[in-house]
Order: sequence, then structure tokens, then C-alpha cells
Amino acid sequence: MFARTDSELKTRLLQLDETVRFTLNNSMIETKNRIFIMRHGQSMANIANLVVSDASNGMDNYGLSEVGVEQVLSSINTTTELDAATLIFSSDFMRAEQTAELVRKTLDAKSVTTSKALRERYFGEYELGPDNIYEEVWKRDSEDPDQTVSGVESVNSVLKRATNFVETLNQQHTNKTILLVAHGDILQILLTTFAGKDGSQHRSIPHLDTAEIRQLC
Repeated sequence: MFARTDSELKTRLLQLDETVRFTLNNSMIETKNRIFIMRHGQSMANIANLVVSDASNGMDNYGLSEVGVEQVLSSINTTTELDAATLIFSSDFMRAEQTAELVRKTLDAKSVTTSKALRERYFGEYELGPDNIYEEVWKRDSEDPDQTVSGVESVNSVLKRATNFVETLNQQHTNKTILLVAHGDILQILLTTFAGKDGSQHRSIPHLDTAEIRQLC
């Protein structure tokens, strides 16, 4: 069962906007919980080397491959940090939701809550094109984290929605273990912020592999 709480989070996100700007400028985000991140397992888009970042393509298509399912099960069965009490939040793209649901079943956790805030970074005109354009986009990111060439969502825009979401979770929960299941770029950017680095440096953080789990804070 998936509990969708975007409408409930909207008011809190607006209320927290000024606070989030302050914490980002100071490279500090207070946390009241243990938060882990997990990239989705290998997807059909990964196999096809395609960019799939638009909700109209990603929500109902390009789910996990067989290898992706195996990656997720291997990851969750080898971690000792997560258990049935873990609160699971996921992007609403198929590849992330399927990953989160496999995690939920394996842990015997209560439910998965999906959110638009955890969606893949939007890659604009590159949608459904070859994924070798990522390197070009990342190079531009390193020069300007506000760049939106070809309609790409900027690093700072991704950063704002991701950190707003984390801040909201910390307002709603205390002393919980939380797992965020999402995508490569958004998680890479989030890791960069929690490492106290500028968003433009998001490729300086070790690459997050498919189905990899790391502690964020």
C-alpha cells in the first residue's frame, strides 16, 4: 500500500522555505533522525542507455530489470542498518517505487510513501535521448549550479526540493530511521550538501551505484 502525502507536505514546505535557505547558505542542516538514501536498482532505461526524467515517461514505464531486482534484494539483505521500523519514502517513478516496494517486503516494513519531491532531475530536451549527455550537463553544473541549458533542471533547484523534503521529514519525525529511495542525480546532489560542499561539486562525491545504500545523516 502506498500512502501519498504530497498535499500534506505542501504547507510545511512553504513554511520552511526561509529556514532552508539559511541552512543551505551555511552548509548545515539539523537532523532529528537517521536518514539513509538508496538509488533504484538497474532499470530498463539504464539498459537502453536512455534519459528518462519526465513523469509522463517514468511513472508508468522503464521499471526494474531482472538484474535490478537482484541488486535491490542483495543490497537490502546485506545491510544491518534498516529494519521493519524503517520509514520508507520514494520517488513516484516506476523504477524507484519498485525498488522501495522490494525493500518494504524484505524488511516487512509498514508502507511506502511516494513523493514528487524525490523525482529524477529533469533533463529537458534530452528526454528519451542517449544518456551520454550526462557528462556534458555535469560539466556545465560545475561551472554554474543554476544553469538550465536545454531546459535541464538546475542543480540548485534539485537541491532546494530535496533539502526541503528532508527538513519536512525532520519536522514530522524524531528518532526514526528513514530511507529515501530515488535517483542518481538528486541523491548525489543531496549528498554533496550534507558533505558541506557547494552543489556545483556534486560529481566530486563518489558515484552512487544502482541499488547502493548510504547513510545521509
